[in-house]
Amino acid sequence: MATSSLTEPRPLPTAYPVPLRLDRRDAPHSYTLRNIGDEPLRGISFNLLGPGLMRATPPVLLEPGERLRLRIRGAGLSVGTVLVVRWFRPGGDEYFWRISF
Repeated sequence: MATSSLTEPRPLPTAYPVPLRLDRRDAPHSYTLRNIGDEPLRGISFNLLGPGLMRATPPVLLEPGERLRLRIRGAGLSVGTVLVVRWFRPGGDEYFWRISF
């Protein structure tokens, strides 16, 4: 007869809402990214995938409430371009957010 030991299930991690908001009011020439969370986001970097142009920037720190303007140009961004935002929480956890135009 087989036996098994029962262990306590591990608790599921709490969902982490994306602490960023993208303002598209000045689209298609620029977009404003705002930290709507309550903690600083470190090492924020951006990758543009698909057709379009965006100036390269070094990773930045975005404090709660701060904004950052991104200038992105290109024809048909909504068809084939994606912006990937990468950041680190204060504890060092890495996150990604994929944005379609």
